Amino acid sequence: MKFVAFERAKQGTGASRRLRVTGRTPGIVYGGTGEPLLIELDHNALWHALKKEAFHSTILDMEFNGKESKVLLRDVQVHPYKQLILHIDFQRVEANTKLSMRVPLHFSGQENSPAVKTDACLINHVITELEVACLPADLPEFIAVDLSGLEKGKSLHVNDLALPKGTVAVTHGKPNPVVVSVVAPVEEVAAPVAAPAADAKGKKGKK
Repeated sequence: MKFVAFERAKQGTGASRRLRVTGRTPGIVYGGTGEPLLIELDHNALWHALKKEAFHSTILDMEFNGKESKVLLRDVQVHPYKQLILHIDFQRVEANTKLSMRVPLHFSGQENSPAVKTDACLINHVITELEVACLPADLPEFIAVDLSGLEKGKSLHVNDLALPKGTVAVTHGKPNPVVVSVVAPVEEVAAPVAAPAADAKGKKGKK
């Protein structure tokens, strides 16, 4: 994806507030061999871009002063209740430097799995994105996860995923985390039938 950034002349809380009033969003580009770069972006264009999954998980083409450079979205600050982006951070991407990025998981085949089709189990997506390490050229837009082979009583782990060439999962020391778990259906237990109420008067015994 491509977006256009403009040079931001002033910084500080007051300057950023005045910038937002004009329909622009302050931001910064850091990392790599260059100095941090203060930028501003058109707020409305940025707002619509942020709704697209690819803007969060792929390498972006930033046009600045007529030149293009590769960046990654790293942080977005949004107003707690207004539809307003307060600030945005990007990181420069260098072709020969490995990067880490959270990539969305795209699930398919769930409805055709024996767990769902035969045993009426519930599929629980424990994680919906995975952090990977790779060179920029190998960064995938998403990771496809085929659930058609899921069976009752089984789980799908990170080591079971077919990761794209050149990518390695980053699990931060957790041994083979669960991606998807299969939950057996809860069997309904019939409620016990209440015994008929005893006759309030009862029967008198014989003397």
